[in-house]
Amino acid sequence: MAASNTPQTPYYFVPNPSQYPILAGLSLLSWAFGMAGWVNNIAMSQWLALAGVMGLILTLYFWFGQAIGESESGQYSKRVDVSYRWSMSWFIFSEVMFFAAFFGALFYARTVSLPWLADPDYSGILWPDFRALWPTTGPQGNVEPFVAMGPFWLPTINTALLLSSGVTLTLSHHALRNNKRKPAILWLFATILLGAIFMCVQAYEYYHAYHELNLKLSSGIYGSTFFMLTGFHGFHVTIGAIMLSVVLYRLIKGHFTPTQHFAFEGAAWYWHFVDVVWLGLYVVVYWM
Repeated sequence: MAASNTPQTPYYFVPNPSQYPILAGLSLLSWAFGMAGWVNNIAMSQWLALAGVMGLILTLYFWFGQAIGESESGQYSKRVDVSYRWSMSWFIFSEVMFFAAFFGALFYARTVSLPWLADPDYSGILWPDFRALWPTTGPQGNVEPFVAMGPFWLPTINTALLLSSGVTLTLSHHALRNNKRKPAILWLFATILLGAIFMCVQAYEYYHAYHELNLKLSSGIYGSTFFMLTGFHGFHVTIGAIMLSVVLYRLIKGHFTPTQHFAFEGAAWYWHFVDVVWLGLYVVVYWM
């Protein structure tokens, strides 16, 4: 994230005390209390949640804008660049653990709980008609009948879209490293466009699931794990597209050099991580 037109400073940059962390924390607290009150029908809670979201957006806008200004004015050194790389690496690792928890829940439900509930020593007493079949409607059969989501064709189309976006992002990165700004801008725009199409296809997939397959969040453990995994992945695609859009804007404005462009690289790392998670989803959720 070093400056594009100004030499790097030789010393380690130490930022001044900032109000943005406390503002971000208060905004998140407002959003959390607002959402908790909203689902419990407490008056005005939706406005508290909205205020929290808007406050967080504004805080991040000015906070990141300050960091970009510091970078472009040449205040960052290579040691700061290393700090950013470690920070982004740990952030992505935390996201790996986040998705690992949901994949773990799916694995436990299918591989551990289902056979255990169908064990004759237990099912013969409690649920004599229960069978270890996936997807399941539960031991009591109180889940409305639904059809599981298969890999064709919407998930496969989305897989092709995300894999293609990984290729276009790599082409954009190589163009920037070769100091070819216009191709870098065009390929990065193509990446964002593919991500947007992915989200549109997923929205249609959800519409199809709810209205034609009767597959809902309330459709037992299958429905909850399906929508939690794919839904959170879609949220991460949205966040990644926003990050790349900011990078695209900066690229158009003339920021970055062939050797100093960690903002681009960090967003690219995140996007490729999202691609890898989707491949795992595609195999485990749609095929298995």
